[in-house]
Amino acid sequence: MLFKDLKLNSSIQNVLKKYEYNNPTPIQEKTIPLVLKRKDVLGIAQTGTGKTAAFTLPLLELMSESKNKNSKIKALILAPTRELAAQIGDSVKKYGENLSLRYTVIFGGVSQKIQEIELDKHVDILIATPGRLLDLMNQKIIDLSSIEYLVLDEADRMLDMGFINDIKKILTNVPKERQTLFFSATMSKAILNLSFRMLNNPEKVEITPISTTTNKIKQSLFYVDKENKDKLLLDIIKEEKMDLTIVFTRTKHKSNKIAKFLNNHNITSEAIHGNKSQNHRIKTLKGFKEGNIKILVATEIVARGIDIDNISHVINYEIPNEPESYVHRIGRTARAGKDGTAYSFCSADERNYIVEIEKIIKKKIPVIQHQMHSKNAQNATGDAAKPVPKAQFHSKRKNENKSETKKNTSDKYKLKHGKKSKNNNHSKKIFYKK
Repeated sequence: MLFKDLKLNSSIQNVLKKYEYNNPTPIQEKTIPLVLKRKDVLGIAQTGTGKTAAFTLPLLELMSESKNKNSKIKALILAPTRELAAQIGDSVKKYGENLSLRYTVIFGGVSQKIQEIELDKHVDILIATPGRLLDLMNQKIIDLSSIEYLVLDEADRMLDMGFINDIKKILTNVPKERQTLFFSATMSKAILNLSFRMLNNPEKVEITPISTTTNKIKQSLFYVDKENKDKLLLDIIKEEKMDLTIVFTRTKHKSNKIAKFLNNHNITSEAIHGNKSQNHRIKTLKGFKEGNIKILVATEIVARGIDIDNISHVINYEIPNEPESYVHRIGRTARAGKDGTAYSFCSADERNYIVEIEKIIKKKIPVIQHQMHSKNAQNATGDAAKPVPKAQFHSKRKNENKSETKKNTSDKYKLKHGKKSKNNNHSKKIFYKK
């Protein structure tokens, strides 16, 4: 199928032609006609498959045809992170450059005054994070009574315990008669059931099984002691041809520490996480996109928040304790049809996280024995290979710091700030042969 077969107007078609977008991806091909028919949609597809365009293109089409020309906000797009909100704003700007529709993006961490000035103008499309949106609603600066279209991007994250109360408050201020679109790459059964209750007789578009990963990503697993992770990271960076690389950690402190370690070894790196100012985060992402920063060391805030085509590698320095996060992390590479590589460093206390990840992606991650650890691999014991007992694992998972956990007062991110497990008693060498 070609984009011209999807009945988008000539203004949008000209933009797609300008950027040489000829063929829609599967999620776009199946979703756009449904949205144009004003159906509620629950869209599930792998990361990097064009979900943003799947809702922005038909949304712009419908709004450009609308006879409702009042100055109130007609479309609301919600995103869990500032980076993702900004990225969606860029897409709306690009695809709608030939249209007379106005949009603005609001999120915490920056001056509210500038956002107020933008909102005083005629705004058709509002892209927002929940916290700042609620702040401005409570101050009577934003009125959602004219919303005709509501989109939740990364819907699974928006409907979990961190955001659900904010979402419910927002929904009470949005008209019941509206078109609602939910999109995500991962979706648990509980969140799936909740989303269906919020949608009106929705069409479910599932391009691939929930939480699967694209075959264009070459996934590999290293079993390595914690004290050897820095050395392994350095060796891999030096050995492999890496264009742009993201190294993921679970905590802000570890992100800072790894970035400092790499810079000390003449590898240009920068940490990005929730404690960094928004201006710093914007500057860091800009430097990374332009290639001035070789390695981006990040927590979960960029696992869903950036869309950069040329990321060649993703390295899980620490294994995520929520298996869905693994799917989103490695989905930063192999975008726009390109190939990518994902490495994961697993220490003894992270063994069970790999078990959970392999369950949801429905495949075994190939294990690689690195040359510098061959002796450790040969000496690894059977005990070291055993998963952590279930009771201990679930206790650790519950209490562990979940990356961006400190509440952000500007954006009201209601993420839980846990404590480090006291059950980390593993000390044996755990490097195994394939």
